[in-house]
Amino acid sequence: MALPPTAVAEESASSLVHVAPLEELLEKGRHLFKAEGKQIAVFAGAAGVFACNNRCPHEGYPLMEGSLDKGCILTCNWHNWKFDLAGGETLVGGDKLRRYPVEIIDGEVWVDIADPPAGEVAAAALNSLRDSFRRHEYDRMAREISRLQKAGADPLDALRAAFSWTAERFEFGCSHAQAGAADWLAIRDDYAAGEAERLVPLVEIVGHLAWDTLREPAYPYPQESLPYDAGAFVAAIEAEDEAAAVARLRGALGAGLTFRDLEPALAEAALAHYQDFGHAAIYVQKTGELLDRLGPEAAEPLLLSLVRSLVYATREDLIPEFRAYGPALAAWDGQGKQAIGANDLLGLSVPKVLARVNASSGDRRALYDALLGAACWQFLHFDMDIMFASDKPVSLNVSWLDFTHALTFANAVRTLCGRHPQFWPQGLLQIGCFVGRNAGFVDKALDESPWRVEDPQAFLDGSLKGVLDHGRFEYIVSIHLVKLLTAVKAEVTAAPDAPWVPAMLAAVNRFLNEPLRRKHTLRTAKQALGFVAAEG
Repeated sequence: MALPPTAVAEESASSLVHVAPLEELLEKGRHLFKAEGKQIAVFAGAAGVFACNNRCPHEGYPLMEGSLDKGCILTCNWHNWKFDLAGGETLVGGDKLRRYPVEIIDGEVWVDIADPPAGEVAAAALNSLRDSFRRHEYDRMAREISRLQKAGADPLDALRAAFSWTAERFEFGCSHAQAGAADWLAIRDDYAAGEAERLVPLVEIVGHLAWDTLREPAYPYPQESLPYDAGAFVAAIEAEDEAAAVARLRGALGAGLTFRDLEPALAEAALAHYQDFGHAAIYVQKTGELLDRLGPEAAEPLLLSLVRSLVYATREDLIPEFRAYGPALAAWDGQGKQAIGANDLLGLSVPKVLARVNASSGDRRALYDALLGAACWQFLHFDMDIMFASDKPVSLNVSWLDFTHALTFANAVRTLCGRHPQFWPQGLLQIGCFVGRNAGFVDKALDESPWRVEDPQAFLDGSLKGVLDHGRFEYIVSIHLVKLLTAVKAEVTAAPDAPWVPAMLAAVNRFLNEPLRRKHTLRTAKQALGFVAAEG
C-alpha cells in the first residue's frame, strides 16, 4: 500500500531507507546496503521481498553469498545454517537472524531499519540463551549474553535466569557450577579489564550450568510449604527428607527470610558431619556470597539447589577411614593446652590427627594455623607418581585436584565459623580429617625451592588475572583453579604474616605449572577387569 508523500518523507527521515526500484531488485535477485552501522541484505524471489542482516549470526560470514531456494529459505554456505526469511525461524543452526520489515511504495523498495524496543531485544536474547543450553553452544552463549548487554539489560540477568532454568535439573542439588559463580564474579570485579574480559566469567558460569545439566531431565522440587523452624529444618536435612526440608525452606522464603537468616541452620547442617568431602560447607559459604551479588530474586533456585545437596551429601564419617571423627567431636572440650604447629600433624593417620587436635583445642588460632600449615605442606608435596600410576586399587585413585579441597574447605570454615563460632570444633576437626587422609600421598623429598614465591601480591594478581584466559576444557578443572585462587587470596589477605603463607603460595605455584592428569585409560581398564574378576 502506497503511503501519502508526507508520511513517506517522515518515515524516511526516521527509519525507512530506500533500497532500489522493485523491478531492478527482481532482476538482480539481491541487494546489499549499509545504514547506521548495519549491513542489510535484501532478497527478492517468488515468495516475496525480504531483508535481513548480511552477517550470519553464527560467525558473521556474508549471507549475500548464501543460497536462496525457490521459497524463502536462505542458506549460509559456510556452515549450512538455514533461515526461513518469511517466518523468522532458524531451521539449521542456533542464533536467530535479524529480519527487517520491507515496504513496496510506488514501485520502490523500502526497508525499516528501526531497532525493536530494548526490552524485546533483551527478552529474545534470554530466550535464545536458554535454547543454547540444549547442545551446550558455548560461543552462542557468549553472543547471547553480549546481545543482552547491548540491549541495556543487566548482564547478571543471564545468571539469574540460568540458575532458575537449571535448578530442577540437578538431581543431587548444588554443584561446582553454583559454588564457583561468586568467585568468578569476584574475579570479574577485581581483575577483568575491558568488555571481553568482563564477559568471560559470565559465559563460564552459564556454560558450566549448561554442561552439568546437559540432557538431564527435570527433578521437580516438592511444592509444600511449612512454617520455618530452624530445628525442624536441620532435622529434615539430617533425616535426608528432601520434602520436609524444602517445605521449611519455602516457608522461610514466604516469610521474607534471607540467606543470612538461614545461614546458622545451613552451617549447622553442613558441618554436622565430615561429609561430601567438605563440599557441603563450601557450598553454604559460596551460596551466600553469590546471593549477596545477585540479590533476592535468585534466592529460591539457589537455596533449593543448596538444600537438596545437603540432603544428599555423602557421609564420609561413616566409613572406616574417618570413623574416629564422631568420637573426637564428642571428646572436644576446648581446654587442650598442648602447643601445636604444622609439623606436629604431618605423617599422622586420621585418628592420630584428631587426637592431636583435641590435645590443643584451647588455642583455636594456633590450631587453625597448624592445620592449614599441614594442609599447605601436603598440597605442595603431592606425590605425582600416585596420580600417574595405573596399577593401584580404586582406593588409591587420588588426584592432585582433591588436595585443593583442604584449602578451600579451610577458607569456608574460617568464614562460617567466624560468624557462627559454635561450629569451630566441627570445622577444625574436619580440616584434621583432610590432613590425616592426605598424609599417605606426599613426596617428602620434594625440592621446594623452585616453587617459592618472592612477591605474593604480584603472584596472586597474575594468577587470578590468568584464569580469564585459562584454556582448560573441563569446567571442573577451571572452577577448581578459580575457587582455589580466590580462597588463597582471602586467606593470605586475612593473615599475610601467617606461618603457612610461603608453603601455600609455593603449593599453588607448583599446582599451576605441573601437569594435571585427568583421564586414566589404562588404570580404568585394569581396575574394571580386577573388579569384575572378583565378583565371582
